[in-house]
Amino acid sequence: MSTIRPAQITRVLPDSIAAEIGFDAGDAIVAINGTQPRDLIDYQFLCADQVLELEVLDASGKTHHIEIEKDYDEDLGLEFETALFDGLIQCNNHCPFCFIDQQPPGKRSTLYLKDDDYRLSFLYGSYLTLTNLSAKEWERIEQMRLSPLFVSVHATEPEIRIRLLKNQRAGQILQQIKWFQDRRLQIHAQVVVCPGINDGQHLQQTLKDLASFHSGEIPAVASVAVVPVGLTRFRPEEDELIPVTREKAQEVISQVNSISGQFRQQFGSAFAWLADEWFLIAGEELPSEAEYEEYPQIDNGVGSIRLFIKQFASTASQLLPQKLYHQKKLTWVVGNAVEKAFQPILQRLNAVEGLEVNMQALFSDYWGQNISVTGLITGHDLLLHLSGKDLGDGILLPKVMLKNGELVFLDDMTVAEVAEKLHTEIFPVAGIEELINKCIAEGVLV
Repeated sequence: MSTIRPAQITRVLPDSIAAEIGFDAGDAIVAINGTQPRDLIDYQFLCADQVLELEVLDASGKTHHIEIEKDYDEDLGLEFETALFDGLIQCNNHCPFCFIDQQPPGKRSTLYLKDDDYRLSFLYGSYLTLTNLSAKEWERIEQMRLSPLFVSVHATEPEIRIRLLKNQRAGQILQQIKWFQDRRLQIHAQVVVCPGINDGQHLQQTLKDLASFHSGEIPAVASVAVVPVGLTRFRPEEDELIPVTREKAQEVISQVNSISGQFRQQFGSAFAWLADEWFLIAGEELPSEAEYEEYPQIDNGVGSIRLFIKQFASTASQLLPQKLYHQKKLTWVVGNAVEKAFQPILQRLNAVEGLEVNMQALFSDYWGQNISVTGLITGHDLLLHLSGKDLGDGILLPKVMLKNGELVFLDDMTVAEVAEKLHTEIFPVAGIEELINKCIAEGVLV
């Protein structure tokens, strides 16, 4: 692991302890009570104390020593450039379906970093494989009770998982889950189904093995998401992978629904869920909202469409007016995978008098996909599909298409660049409220 760097502050929250003391963006925390925090986990743990002695480096390079007295667990109100102050733990596997390896060459070097960091898994729910953890890191997970973690299992049969991850250590997965069970720690599991490799009887075996750890007061495996492999035209040649066809999607839906039914009888919970993409690829209706229980795998796209539709209906009833006082016409861009599912939302928006929203449901020519989720639509795709079209007063652009915190698409085109070429405004929107507010902005009839 690389050297610990001072924790660079990017934002000081208003009315916080840090704001009162006079912290500024650009300052950096070197140590807390004599200990250098390795990451946000250390920072939060160290800051829980009531008396803190901070060593701080300001933007000019001058060192300050600050003593703070506060309530136990009271937050200082600081946000940082990164959650990791000692560098990213990178992946040591060579999974053929890895999205990082399915990108075109020549992009920014940061796009090719493979994250397999247990700290990001704990903090943000990103998935890791457990293949690269040192003894010290296993010890830290136990001591700090870093639970739940989110684990890419893919297969429990050693030879199948080794084949998928191209790593001999991958065969230890069942022993590793037993380690979590012995310490009353939890994981949420993910299985990316690759037709011809870990589907069929292998998928059945994986789900049964994982279910054997779903018992007791704190089940070691809390839930499983079953996700279809996603392939792009940039993927390595001879990678063994076969795209998920409509027929394969229907087969997996039938198989997982059958075993989930058994789990419901056994555990009172489905335990294993199918990502929404299976139903979109299969051309089948999404499960009812009740079937998703508490949405334990929402970040894996399990139930995200149902939840979005439900939350939209609730928010729309509060925010959408009956009429706008002047006409407004907008283009809403989404991936063609959700075109059918989002029709009720489109109809509700267009029920507002004076508001016209046209959905453009696109496939991604850039990635070479016939069916595309919204998050993979690029600037190239917008130009290809929308050039020369009447886009009205502008484009409603879901922020999931953009790199985190940037107005840049996954193909490195900027929002400003695309807007200029399409001769229209682009309105990036995150979430339902922003979507609705942008539709009715400056046009609400009181």
